[in-house]
Amino acid sequence: MGTLSPRERLEMLFARQEPDRTPILGGWIACPEHICTLADATLREYWDDPEGVSIRAYRELQHDGLISIFVPKHESDFRCVDADSYLHARHQMSLKEALADIEAMPPADEIEATFDLDLEYAAFRQELLRAQARCGEMVWMPAHWSAGARVTWYGDYGYENFFLIVGGYPEHARKLMAVGGARGYNVGRMVARAVEEGIYPHAILFGEDICTQRGPMVSPRFLAEHYAPQLAHGLEPLLEVGCNPIWHSDGDVRLIVDMLIACGVQGFQGFQPECGMTIEHITTKRTREGNPLILFGPLAVTTELPVYSPVKVRARVREAIDACKGVAHLALFTSNTINPDVPLDNIRAMYDEVLEG
Repeated sequence: MGTLSPRERLEMLFARQEPDRTPILGGWIACPEHICTLADATLREYWDDPEGVSIRAYRELQHDGLISIFVPKHESDFRCVDADSYLHARHQMSLKEALADIEAMPPADEIEATFDLDLEYAAFRQELLRAQARCGEMVWMPAHWSAGARVTWYGDYGYENFFLIVGGYPEHARKLMAVGGARGYNVGRMVARAVEEGIYPHAILFGEDICTQRGPMVSPRFLAEHYAPQLAHGLEPLLEVGCNPIWHSDGDVRLIVDMLIACGVQGFQGFQPECGMTIEHITTKRTREGNPLILFGPLAVTTELPVYSPVKVRARVREAIDACKGVAHLALFTSNTINPDVPLDNIRAMYDEVLEG
């Protein structure tokens, strides 16, 4: 069960010390029915207050920290995105319009210089405190995907326009990388201030879906030349206050892991064993300072949790804990959202192995 508070347990891990047990992170159960069962609530109660009911469920599972609180966009579905919020293609935007939009963006140095940190931080701080008050002892440590820098502009321009810009319009592509770096730097400044104030822990989940199961969607050479310098700059405020940037690794990120570490990434979350990205592989790496990595994972929501028995889930959790002993620092988490195809018994087994082990 442990003797430390959730915050003490997590902060020990983030300081690369050994807590009383493996910390548990959560917030990604994408199944209101499971949440209701855990919280002893009705679906109507859930939809009246999805955040509050979810917090009760995660408290029942004895989570130490919450990365977010997953709420589906519609009562009839389990997903948090739809065709309006995550556009894979924007047929209404021409390449010419996308290029003009980039040209109209202010330059990166202006974005950093005109950022009103005090004003932006006031709202940022207020929301952190509000959510933390609802979470109680559980640590509220929301992911900030836009921290550091940004390479994945396909959500703005669609995949076709984005890849055409990267491959055929180098000046526009470089500006996108610079603008993403400036904005990510500003986000990092806000999180860093919250860390210094003691209202955000010393680790942050961030990162981008730039890899498929076959590797990066953009050439590693382009990323190293144009994205990596922006990412290194954007992570500076976090690293200066001792906050560990943890990269969300969907797909096969092995070709860019060393680049990310060189930029200052201190750990990884995710892991998809079906494409070679395993916790056993990543524990062979060290930070650029030579320290063990901090890992959030590694239970796969595709090839493990939906199909394993509870006994096998427990065994996989134990294998992960053992794989990290002496070589990495582990907080138990999942590779991505826990969808309705994952049995509730497997969810319980995953956490019980930590709590009873």
